[in-house]
Amino acid sequence: MTNTATRTPFMRLALVWGIGGFALTAALAGGMNLAAQGIARHDSRAPVTYDAGKFVLDDKANQVIFSGGVIVNQAGLRLTSDRMLVNFTDAGKLEIQRITATGGVVITRGDERASGDNAIYDFNRRIITMAGNVRLRRGTDTLEGGRLVIDLDTGVSTVDGAAAGGSSAAPGAPGGRGRVTGSFSVPQDGEKKPN
Repeated sequence: MTNTATRTPFMRLALVWGIGGFALTAALAGGMNLAAQGIARHDSRAPVTYDAGKFVLDDKANQVIFSGGVIVNQAGLRLTSDRMLVNFTDAGKLEIQRITATGGVVITRGDERASGDNAIYDFNRRIITMAGNVRLRRGTDTLEGGRLVIDLDTGVSTVDGAAAGGSSAAPGAPGGRGRVTGSFSVPQDGEKKPN
């Protein structure tokens, strides 16, 4: 364990989301990691449904622009935002390649909720990336940072303090980098521990 005087801005905490709470371990050169049962365990191969105020199809560019309170549902995962750009291929069968969501992005599944300024859902890589004022909540446990990357193959999510290409708005952070912050529930004396 290091003291405050020797701590660098590159030191991070790694978290593994356990049943009924978090198991906390210190790690160097990593992000904040969550092996979650909710969003990170999502089936990205399931059918997708859309609901929006406006739909614009650009057939030549193989893209669709949705706007006006956009809602996308896929196997229990719900993605909402002000605007979404959907890139697809159409070689006899329509296949979504990527969704880029902007403006008040919220992703929910079960009791998990992630929010941020924008998000990219890459169907080929099976990765969801959120950036800008990211907040992740599961029950009463919370994490806040600049960027969240959810790997749907591994089930691991990483929260960094700084958004891609810039720094988070955390004032006073060493080296101008943002920090990952949060709060976690801990079992109290006499509380029944989950199995």
